Amino acid sequence: MRIGYFDCFSGASGDMILAACLDAGLALDTLRADLAGLGLEGYQLEAQKVRKQGFAATRFEVQLAATEQPHRHLKDIRRIIESARLAPEVQERSLAVFTRLAEAEAAVHGTTVEKVHFHEVGAIDAIVDIVGACLALRRMGIDQVFCSPIPTGSGTVQCDHGLMPVPAPATAALLKGIPLAACDETGELTTPTGAAILTTLAAGFGPPPAMSLEKIGVGAGRRDGQRRPNILRLLIGSSAVDAAITDEEDEIIVLESNLDDMTAEVIGYVYDRLFAEGALDVFTSPIYMKKNRPAVQLTVLAPMNLREALETVILSETTTFGVRGYPARRRKLVREFETVQTDFGPIRIKVGRQGGRVVTAAAEFDDCRQAAERTGRPLRELMEQALCCWRENSR
Repeated sequence: MRIGYFDCFSGASGDMILAACLDAGLALDTLRADLAGLGLEGYQLEAQKVRKQGFAATRFEVQLAATEQPHRHLKDIRRIIESARLAPEVQERSLAVFTRLAEAEAAVHGTTVEKVHFHEVGAIDAIVDIVGACLALRRMGIDQVFCSPIPTGSGTVQCDHGLMPVPAPATAALLKGIPLAACDETGELTTPTGAAILTTLAAGFGPPPAMSLEKIGVGAGRRDGQRRPNILRLLIGSSAVDAAITDEEDEIIVLESNLDDMTAEVIGYVYDRLFAEGALDVFTSPIYMKKNRPAVQLTVLAPMNLREALETVILSETTTFGVRGYPARRRKLVREFETVQTDFGPIRIKVGRQGGRVVTAAAEFDDCRQAAERTGRPLRELMEQALCCWRENSR
């Protein structure tokens, strides 16, 4: 598996991400040809080698024609991307980045996603940055993206809405649940576009994952740092997991708290709240605490970017005074659903594969429960019959 790790030593922006890809070996002419599929006019792409406080890097720039850019809505961006000559994977990732950006802007301005005016990020240069980043990662064969904790900078930044604190409101919204790095540099180090790309595409945030390092790309930003060079590093390498193996691997956060003075009913309510916030799994284990008090340990498994939201639920809804948290690597079977037609209606079967080989399969509980309630047949019988039908169809 080929891995790309963004080392946000001095923040990140859309142009810095693309500059790092170009510095790592992506040809500018290839990027130009791929972006031509958008069908947009009025811009040119330029890249040059520069030095940032003694470090060699590549600077990337979108040069715009002297025409005013329209304020686009999400539907306008979607129409441009969906009608473009782009690979389905690139379209999907680009739309995911813009949707996440629209959600952040809507939350900041108290409006709906479809009513958001993208302002700067709806301009051609932002479209090029976002779609170009998705194109570049695909062109370079990067299967999975990871990222360091992100520094935001400090002070103020001038936006379309006026003078704003750093991080800008949209950037702050995008970085909720993402580990931030302390930084004494003034100015805007991480832009909304850079934050949207990294938080959408990265599978995890933290130190570099285990890999055999092959290439290093250094992208230069537009500003000059006072205490550190304004650069973004891209480390590219191969992990021990062969890309031909289709097992999924990711990084999750594990949250734990000890509870010795809560009723089972309240803990059950906490379960529901945590699942509603996006937890992958929630469970309790019996333990004994100080003075031999019987208690339970609450454990939550979740995506890294939901850490803050889930910790807030635990601290506000339980009697605990603290939450432990640590990252964990997770290797999963590739999961997909197949529907079988049975005498009591369609039932989904969850199938788990490893290396393309079926390892396990199970009838979806909710489908079987609804069929049992509808037909009056025993639930266990329906689950067994659904799995038998799937096995017959799979031969």
